[in-house]
Amino acid sequence: MSAVSLAAAVAVGLVAGLAACAPLRRRGLPVWLPFAAGVGAAVLASIVTRLSNAERTSLTLVEVVLQVLFAAAGLAAVAVTARNDR
Repeated sequence: MSAVSLAAAVAVGLVAGLAACAPLRRRGLPVWLPFAAGVGAAVLASIVTRLSNAERTSLTLVEVVLQVLFAAAGLAAVAVTARNDR
């Protein structure tokens, strides 16, 4: 994985976590959890993309789209499994 791919994955994960922070905050979750889930899922998408398409060395549109989709899926999993204490 290149540094550009890692930076893009972190950026996509942080933006997705920021978008999900307000709705998930009402469920009583810690602030860091949506960001961590988004970044982790986006990095996982980058790893999966690199494993499936090893000859590419630069950031591709497919990789960015998969990062966004994986981050959304990770945040959806957090939202579904989050407890609602209030």
